[in-house]
Amino acid sequence: MASATADSVAKILSDLNINAGDWPPNLVKNLHLLHPDQIELAKMLVDLGQSHLFQHWPEPGVEDEQKKAVFAQVAKLNSSYPGGLASYVKNARELLADSKEGKNPYDGFTPSVPTGEVLSFGDDNFIKFEEAGVKEAQNAAFVLVAGGLGERLGYNGIKVALPAETTTGTCFLQLYIESILALQEASSRLSQATCQKEVPFVIMTSDDTHARTLDLLESNSYFGMKPTQVQLLKQEKVACLDDNDARLALDPHDKYKIQTKPHGHGDVHSLLYSSGLLNVWRDAGLRWVLFFQDTNGLLFKAIPASLGVSATKHYHVNSLAVQRKAKEAIGGITRLTHSDGRSMVINVEYNQLDPLLRATGHPDGDVNCETGYSPFPGNINQLILELGPYIEELTKTGGAIKEFVNPKYKDASKTSFKSSTRLECMMQDYPKTLPPSARVGFTVIDTWLAYAPVKNNPEDAAKVPKGNPYHSATSGEKAIYCANSRILQKAGVQLEDPVKQVFNGQEVEVWPRITWKPKWGLTFAEIKSKVNGSCSITQRSTLALKGRSILLENLSLDGALIINSVDGAKVKVGGSIQNKGWIVESIDYKDTGFPEELRTRGFRINKIEQLEESYNEPGEFSLKP
Repeated sequence: MASATADSVAKILSDLNINAGDWPPNLVKNLHLLHPDQIELAKMLVDLGQSHLFQHWPEPGVEDEQKKAVFAQVAKLNSSYPGGLASYVKNARELLADSKEGKNPYDGFTPSVPTGEVLSFGDDNFIKFEEAGVKEAQNAAFVLVAGGLGERLGYNGIKVALPAETTTGTCFLQLYIESILALQEASSRLSQATCQKEVPFVIMTSDDTHARTLDLLESNSYFGMKPTQVQLLKQEKVACLDDNDARLALDPHDKYKIQTKPHGHGDVHSLLYSSGLLNVWRDAGLRWVLFFQDTNGLLFKAIPASLGVSATKHYHVNSLAVQRKAKEAIGGITRLTHSDGRSMVINVEYNQLDPLLRATGHPDGDVNCETGYSPFPGNINQLILELGPYIEELTKTGGAIKEFVNPKYKDASKTSFKSSTRLECMMQDYPKTLPPSARVGFTVIDTWLAYAPVKNNPEDAAKVPKGNPYHSATSGEKAIYCANSRILQKAGVQLEDPVKQVFNGQEVEVWPRITWKPKWGLTFAEIKSKVNGSCSITQRSTLALKGRSILLENLSLDGALIINSVDGAKVKVGGSIQNKGWIVESIDYKDTGFPEELRTRGFRINKIEQLEESYNEPGEFSLKP
């Protein structure tokens, strides 16, 4: 029997023209157990210098099934990376060599301020771009990068299931879908289309979030969106690396498994390319792809105007940005021009921008200009890409995005790592491979209108230096009320000044709790048209508008008012409304007697008294107590 096994192994080696001495002995002994496709994968690994993966393999007959299972994972890792594992290892060795040498990725580049559009909310220019953007929305597809869990926030669910605000309990995913649907309808109405186009919506998930995202959608009937409009694309992880030679790391808990970690949200580009969706969209006449992150409750207030800028300026790439203070911990949108003539407009991380400026003739580095802000706008990782040039570029690259590696070395010799590392890529690095002819710009939106991400847990947020944004569930919810209040203020509503309160160790401005469905007010012009006469809202008030055609006319609100209405119901709301209202009460985030989604905020809403009216039939109605 042993002789037969030896003969079969000898034949396999002969057929593959392999010298047994060149292969790890433990793999050679077990070759006869493997299928031809598994043997091919084994050959690939040996050729890539990964023989160590087989060193621990026992004699044939021991753990044979586990040995075979190795190749299912290897096949997956090989197929999910552009160019396969051979490309991954090659790229890793090059990047690790650069890292060991301390090579500066921006060596030879000179930074300058790129071309872009700076918008001021509510002025004529802003309104013009908003209208242009709404018209274009029916020619857009939206892509949500949502691969993460909420553990970092102190929340055990998926981040998109977190309430964006607790007045209505609307979660981030519902807010995004209802915003897209509102854009879809408004775009169709504005362009007087005979048939409303369905705007595609893609969600990039991960192993951690895929099933739970699908369940959230299905259990809520896709929040009103047709299931056919929504596509989930799951990103795979990449292999971890043990050393500068890019030897693949074995899982410390399973010697038959390669350790893997997330590759980064830059994978969204390769997933869209390999899925074939981009060509489907192009054939359907779409022109734009909008990428956004999973926990920014303000974003869609900035989308219409930003899309209008892309359409008007004919940008191939438009990075949404906010004003940033010099040296603020947010990347800057920067034009980099190389001494050899190459040029690109990309995000440069704040800790790299200042030394880069100092090294290229700017002795003061990153400083504020006459506006009081850095001339380099703050990147918020929301992109608008023109579909045609996007497809052309991904066809060249296969969807691959420039990667980086960030190993943590044990000592100054940089020969070994504290723990395994891996290659990573970022969505916003897409422009790095574009030709100089590409039209790459930015749109700066007021921070209070566009950017309030939820990414820090209460303890980390409380440690943020005074004056810097907390980026927590606390500040994220308060930012929504602030933005809505300021929008209504701009539309003519009189509001009391906010008060400052501390929740979870974070001092925030507390405005009236004002929320509305996206279909009530998508653009400033639309909101302004629904506010007439002299309206006022006190600081302690709550206002929730859950309907399309609700008109505020000479309303004086001091308390809580909730209006629910179906699409065919036109409701005029006015007069003096006063009640005990809803009170915001502080809670301790460590108090496990409260749900996680409230503990992460540090407050709950005590609904003492409110006026709530529902209009469930079409018609014209008036509410004047």
